[in-house]
Amino acid sequence: MTPGEILAEAGRRLPGARCAAETGVAGAAGTAETVTMDVPRRDWLAALGFARDVAGCDFFDWLTAVDEQDEGFAIVVHLYSLGSGQHLLVRTLVPRQDPALPSATGLFRGAGWAERETHEMFGVVFDGHPGLAPLLLPDGFEGHPLRKDFPLAARAAQEWPGAKEPGEREASQRSRRRLVPPGVPEGWTPP
Repeated sequence: MTPGEILAEAGRRLPGARCAAETGVAGAAGTAETVTMDVPRRDWLAALGFARDVAGCDFFDWLTAVDEQDEGFAIVVHLYSLGSGQHLLVRTLVPRQDPALPSATGLFRGAGWAERETHEMFGVVFDGHPGLAPLLLPDGFEGHPLRKDFPLAARAAQEWPGAKEPGEREASQRSRRRLVPPGVPEGWTPP
């Protein structure tokens, strides 16, 4: 399907979706267009099914979240058609107080790992996922480190390495001896 055909068919089958075709996004090479579908949370699985079954995007590339602070979390999936080379982004927004979506593992087996990572890093729950077990963080880790409200412990424990506050030790006035590159005679000056 061409991007125009995908847009027309998505408008017919997913009336709540906002769709657009853009050039040069999501890793699309050259002049390839990427179709972007913004869907309400209730249409999440329908949009992914449309992408696979109608648009022919049979390769699940990645899924992640973006912390949009007061708006909630934007969940983004990049799909690709191995046959036509078509790129498709599906996006939805979940509220911060109820960050949950149905799992895409029934449509794309490759979604399992990405959903586990997104659950661990952002706290988004994927209902129906076969096992949202911890994936990257050590046992006992508390919180979701990619949320914008997550406190950065390293900054609280030590000062920023490049900070220069009044009263801090000044750099030595002596400069390091400049070394001559190998093969250049000692004392040689450039013309």
